[in-house]
Amino acid sequence: MRDVEKSFGAVPVLRGVSLTVHRGETVCIIGPSGSGKSTLLRCINGLVPITAGSITVAGREVNDPKLDPLALRRDVGIVFQQYNLFPHRTALQNIMMAPVHVLGQDRASVETRARALLAKVRLTDKADGFPGELSGGQQQRVAIARALAMNPKVMLFDEVTAALDPETKKEVLVTIQELAGEGMTCILVTHEMGFARRVADQVFFTDGGVLVEEGPPEQVLDAPREARTRDFLDKIL
Repeated sequence: MRDVEKSFGAVPVLRGVSLTVHRGETVCIIGPSGSGKSTLLRCINGLVPITAGSITVAGREVNDPKLDPLALRRDVGIVFQQYNLFPHRTALQNIMMAPVHVLGQDRASVETRARALLAKVRLTDKADGFPGELSGGQQQRVAIARALAMNPKVMLFDEVTAALDPETKKEVLVTIQELAGEGMTCILVTHEMGFARRVADQVFFTDGGVLVEEGPPEQVLDAPREARTRDFLDKIL
């Protein structure tokens, strides 16, 4: 991201944000509510068009008017706080839908991969379960598997544990930690400071649409340089 700005009408949400995430890194974005974190993620995969600046993902200019949005979203998976699963489809069917119906891939090979992804998120026995029969943590892990079914290069996670109780939250964080350990590029908006400390290569602190501070977790979380970062951490830690 280079000098990225985003306004909704007259309201600026991102104000000249520049940051770099390298292949295979895990990055956590922290900050108070309304600081532009979720908008930043949505700009990366083109769900929200930027007002100014540039975003490049794996050599693709996200704001290029000639860009194929499907090609971008194949490379950039996103998982939201709300699971957004189709309630009338089983866990397995939810994972298979995009590769079969959007990418036109062979159903049999997609099913084999979908079952492997269910095993990866430790839900082998839930293949035929409908979302309403699954816990919140299980639904969120199905949502992660669904995003992985597109073989993305980058995974974005937007407050994915915010609605979960502590036990199911841990299940989801373990899944993300395993993905990061396998070398998937992961960008997370999160309030889970313990997770950020354990897993992140870099932590970005945003406030008021501005990137206030960035660095390794031991610096940003334990010895922040900026008074605004210290103030935020004092309130939540």
